[in-house]
Amino acid sequence: MRLFGLAAITAALWAASPSPADRWWKHVEFLASDHLQGRATGSPGYEQAAQYVAAQMTAAGLRPCGASGYRQPLRLVERRLIEDQSKLALVSGDKDIPLKLGDDAVLSTRVQTEWSTPIPLVFVGYGLSIPERNYDDYRGQDVKGKIAVYIAGSPAHIPGPLRAHFSSLAERAKALRAAGAVGTLMIPNPKTTDVPWSRAKLTRLQPTMALADTSTDDAKGLRFSASLNPDRAGLVFENAPTKLQELLDLATAGKPLPGFALPFSLRAQAVVEKRDVVSENLCGILPGAGPTLKSESVVLSAHLDHLGRGGAINGDEIYNGAMDNASGIATLIEVARLLRTSKTKPRRNIAFVAVTGEEKGMLGSKYFATHPTVPSIVANINFDMYLPLHALKTVMVLGLDESTMRKPLDQVCARLGLKVQPDMEPQRNRFIRSDQYSFIQQGVPALALKFGYELNTPEHELQKQWVAKRYHAPSDDLTQTVDKQAAAQFNRLIEELALTLANQSERPRWNDTSFFKRFAK
Repeated sequence: MRLFGLAAITAALWAASPSPADRWWKHVEFLASDHLQGRATGSPGYEQAAQYVAAQMTAAGLRPCGASGYRQPLRLVERRLIEDQSKLALVSGDKDIPLKLGDDAVLSTRVQTEWSTPIPLVFVGYGLSIPERNYDDYRGQDVKGKIAVYIAGSPAHIPGPLRAHFSSLAERAKALRAAGAVGTLMIPNPKTTDVPWSRAKLTRLQPTMALADTSTDDAKGLRFSASLNPDRAGLVFENAPTKLQELLDLATAGKPLPGFALPFSLRAQAVVEKRDVVSENLCGILPGAGPTLKSESVVLSAHLDHLGRGGAINGDEIYNGAMDNASGIATLIEVARLLRTSKTKPRRNIAFVAVTGEEKGMLGSKYFATHPTVPSIVANINFDMYLPLHALKTVMVLGLDESTMRKPLDQVCARLGLKVQPDMEPQRNRFIRSDQYSFIQQGVPALALKFGYELNTPEHELQKQWVAKRYHAPSDDLTQTVDKQAAAQFNRLIEELALTLANQSERPRWNDTSFFKRFAK
């Protein structure tokens, strides 16, 4: 039996399940099963997941959004590092100091790297340029034709939305090009990074991807990109004006960082294998019934892809992605079912979009937001790794105070007995790290919702431990403890918020005080 037929049958069976919590979990079980091999973008496992989602959209009564039915194909270019043919070395005078790939450094394949002439290194603090706050780490630094070395992070006095936006690849690359730098060497801060180096290096050989349309390449013009193990990076700062540990301490405190030339150059060769890949977004639509509003759409989005297979941890090399983000796709499916059976019908269209390539740089949402297959998009609600690890008492909202969506959100949460809170950890830049950012860049007001928590509570500890042990690891699988009833409650919240946004007379807009208002069209 073909998978599509099996999915259609199971969809009908699960629709009859008496428990919304069990229905949600059944979707997670399928999408995060070992059979799908981690749903890597463009892989056979991803295709099986896409067939499953298309079957669920049919079962929910959603209409296909485009000429290709529920599917929106994307042409991608995959770049895979041939590590045993690639080299990286620090150069001091006539001496090369080889860096071991994996242990010392990780080369990015987003740019083509190969040169035999050493390129000088310059430390540029956080590597940020934020004109709105007259902040520029490149001011007074000579980085023309050089590699900019920076510590991941930002100064604490920069508001969260600005810090997130200007930390994005596109804005960082723009600042680098303006300053004349040819590439970057990033040092993660162990105190603030989500994934420790010991785990991050295990996925280094997974390919990067980019849209085949090179005009969309955010890294255009850069010739080098790599990250340096913070436990080994102190060597680069030998004989420098400030030692690495002092800089990391300043960064952890969110203080400004100095800039200075480093006493090393870098020699690099990255051998990259390329191939063309096709992967697909999926989009189903619940048509609006309002005579004047059915030309507008509220988009609910979640990413379907994950990391596929990677370096083994405790003998397991399948990165199942149960919470990241089978949970979000399960919510997308269940909210579609809830809305179909709701007595209240939407005046605007409500579109359900499962995007590909989020783990490769939000490629699917970027393509959908610039090539929409639904009428005018007026709002986006995104759910990615919202972590239903405990009871749902508080909803954390990324973008809470940026748009007029706050008022309807507050009203819905009040009806459901839920508190609302902003991002409790803005230093993690989460508002630009998932698919809502693609819609924001096209001027669409957006929210990303997660389970909330008060700092230094048991719920906060659960969230921290999950990130430390399961984020982007094989242990994000079906063996973990999840509050399924709380997830079902979250689904109801999304249903009511989507209906409220679809039925209010005024379309959402950015607040006048919002930094993101500049993108409005």
